[in-house]
Amino acid sequence: MLSLVVLDAIERLGLAPAACAGHSLGEYSALVASGAVSFDDGVRLVVARGEAMAHAGEDAPGTMAALLGISDDDAEARATGRGRRVGGQLQRARPGGRGGDHRRHRHLDADREGARRTKGAAHPVSGAFHTPLMAGARPALRKALGDASFGAPEVPVVANVDARVHNDPGEWPGLLSAQLCSPVRWRQTLETLDGLGATVLVEVGPGGVLSGLARRAAPDLQALSVAAPGDLDALMDAVATPESWRSEPTVHHGEHLYMSERVVVSPAGGIFAPEESLAAPGTGLLPGTPQPDGEAAHSTVGVGDLVGRVGVVEVRTPFAGQVVRWLATGGERVQEGQPLVWLRVESGAW
Repeated sequence: MLSLVVLDAIERLGLAPAACAGHSLGEYSALVASGAVSFDDGVRLVVARGEAMAHAGEDAPGTMAALLGISDDDAEARATGRGRRVGGQLQRARPGGRGGDHRRHRHLDADREGARRTKGAAHPVSGAFHTPLMAGARPALRKALGDASFGAPEVPVVANVDARVHNDPGEWPGLLSAQLCSPVRWRQTLETLDGLGATVLVEVGPGGVLSGLARRAAPDLQALSVAAPGDLDALMDAVATPESWRSEPTVHHGEHLYMSERVVVSPAGGIFAPEESLAAPGTGLLPGTPQPDGEAAHSTVGVGDLVGRVGVVEVRTPFAGQVVRWLATGGERVQEGQPLVWLRVESGAW
């Protein structure tokens, strides 16, 4: 869940995802990032999944390998043919980027021998993940999924098993259970994100494998990895480039930091108390800030208007515009310079 630590740093810049997807274990981080699963439930599910898969790997030993330079259909056919010839089980676990990717269970040398004009590489893993050999992990994971709470995602989340967006929270326990034994359709996931209007794909957390795959499989997407503080500058440059926006984005309105948007930051450190009369459009008031009777909540502010307090220090906006999202909640301890309110500013008001 280190990816969520990096995501927190990104959100403190005033940025938020327009859509989410995670590869394999990363799907749990994607659900937490979207608000569909709480952080606590996400941690519990990741632990339960890891333990269940470890036991399944002991009961049904296997390994995995990648075949490069072969199509998905050819990989499927080769797995079936070689599995019969050597008496083992070979399964495709991840349709990959351009050129395909094939992972298998046993008899690595025999399979590599049959993969002509391809490159085979073993993966240092403890089991044949995303194949039927993981079926033994499903009962324990299903129990953990049944104990967790799922809500409607705040932004679209693309599932591993079918590369489709699922907004119904009741579908996700079944999708996560099926994910154990199903291929990760990552290339198709990238195509779905592209169809949603995404232009910048951000790999959040350590490593750069997924952003590398994206650059090969979906060259229309600008892919980058954010794993260290220095990567945040590159991210800001990416989203601040006008060429990275589409003229008619189909993603959720207000989820990108456009030039017409600004954030109001904290002038000091302390406990944040939002102005009670303000509300983000369509979201109602912040928790713990009841609206006085007879006064209508509004979401617009003028230059110099009070948007809250940090301790005894007033927070006034230097911009006029509309509240898009609160970036801190009432009672949260904030630091000086931390973003508090995301505004869509009026023309000529900044």
